[in-house]
Formats: sequence, structure tokens, C-alpha cells
Amino acid sequence: MPKNSSVHRVKNKIDKKDITVTILFLIPAILICAVFIIYPVIDTFVLSFKKWNGMFGAVKQWIGMENYYKILTDKMFWNAMLNSVYFMVGGFIILMPLAFGLALLVTSKIKGISLFRTCYFLPCMLGTTAVALMWTFILNPNFGVFHVIENWLGIDLPIPDVLAVKTLNIWIVILVNNWMYAGYNMLIFAAGLVAIPETLNEAAALDGASGWQRIRYITLPLMKNSFKVFSILCITGCLKVFDIIWAMTRGGPNDVSSTPSIMLYTQGFSYKFFGRSSAYGVILLVLGVTLSIVTNHILREDKDLVM
Repeated sequence: MPKNSSVHRVKNKIDKKDITVTILFLIPAILICAVFIIYPVIDTFVLSFKKWNGMFGAVKQWIGMENYYKILTDKMFWNAMLNSVYFMVGGFIILMPLAFGLALLVTSKIKGISLFRTCYFLPCMLGTTAVALMWTFILNPNFGVFHVIENWLGIDLPIPDVLAVKTLNIWIVILVNNWMYAGYNMLIFAAGLVAIPETLNEAAALDGASGWQRIRYITLPLMKNSFKVFSILCITGCLKVFDIIWAMTRGGPNDVSSTPSIMLYTQGFSYKFFGRSSAYGVILLVLGVTLSIVTNHILREDKDLVM
């Protein structure tokens, strides 16, 4: 009995030491998270109920829900939200099948596939501003690719500025965005594909299953987690999309291609309504978290499919 008691005391000392060391290692991460994430979120939430012009020392006037009321009754906000929905539609209808198809290609046994992997991922490495400016120049009606083609063919027809056409311009930006991020999302699906045991496909092939049947009944069910990751990244990314639209259209003409993130920026740094800008941020945060939770619940992994 005394021997067991001494062993128990030693074990408790070891456990307490492990807990102390763990806490010491966690403290820096917790402090960084608190200073750079938790505090700014709380401060933004509080500021969303105030009126402030962003000047140091200026009075922050409490106005309650006025910022949220003005945002939710503003037609430009709902137009911006619609543009985010367009981005989501383009992500799920165009980007997801494209990225999944590329993943099937780069994980297949084709000679020289490493070159294809590099080429498909290259646009993502260029940087958003570089890609946006490149496509802006390509689509320019005065010296872009269509102007060059017209000169080659000897045709002299007016070329529309597609980035200045209402509704069309947002879809042009969506296509450019999908072209840029196809390689990045290809890696997400490729990681899911290589995790599937090859013996399952081999057994299905021996049973006479076609390539499409193997994809439908083996690949897709076992890649639910990859599709969940893509969906969450797509939804949150489309809600906060800013850089590529700002670089290509600056939200124009007349804010028709704006997104909530662009409205957040212009309200704060152009019009000096930092309280309203903070309210935009809170709305985006709540929407992003809510949609992520719903998506995670809908695409939760079936325990029967876990290998």
C-alpha cells in the first residue's frame, strides 16, 4: 500500500509538471491571439454601435443600432451581397468541378504530370494584383488581345469595355478569380484523392465498375471532407473578397460590382464612417461563422465511411 501511494504521488507530480509546461508554452500563443484577434473583434463590435470619424482624440458618439439600420436599408449593401452570392455560385458551379477535374488529372498516371501540376498551380503563385492587372490589360478594348486579333484579321469593329458593363463585369472578375484559384483548390482535392486506398478502385475495376461508377460510388463519398473544406473556404472567401475586384473594377461603375468588403473599406477610409465600417465587419463575421457552421453540419463526415 505505501508503495502504491508513493507511485501515485510521483505520477501526480509528473502530471502537474506536464500541465505547467503545457500552459507555459500556450501563454505566448494565447497572448498573441488575445491582442491581435480577440481584442480587435470586441473593439470592432463595440465601435459598430458608435459614430466616429477615425481621427485620434475625436469623440466616439454612441448611436445604438443606427449603423446597422442604415446598412440593412441601403440598396447598395444588398447589391454588394448579391455580388458575393454570384461569387459563391461561380465557385460551386465553375471552380469546384474545374478544380476536381484537375485533381483527377494530376493524380493519374500520365507521363510528364509534374509539368501539368506546376502549370495549373502557377496562377495562384502570381499574386492577386498581378493577375488582376494582367487580365485588365488583356481585356482592354484599346490595346488588349481582342484589339490585336482584330488587327490580324483586318476588322475594324468597336470593342466593348467588358469591365465597365453592368453585371457582366462582375462575372468577368469571377472567371478570372476561378482561373487564379483553380490550382490551389486542385491541391485540396488531390490530397483527398491520394488518401483513398488504391485497393478499393482496383477491386471495383475487377468487379466491372466503369471509371464514372468508381468516381460516383467510391471517390466522391470518401472525399466528403475535401468538399467540406472547399465549401467553407469558398463561402468565407466569397464573403470577404476584395483585392481582385478592387484591382480590376474598384467596385465600379457606380458601385455595381462592389462587395461588402469594398463597402467596408470605402465607408471607413473614403467617407470616414468608421462606426458603419465596423458594422459591416461584424455582419461579415457573423455571416461567415454562421454559414461555416451550417456547411460543416451539412457536410459532416459519415462515420460509416471513415476508413
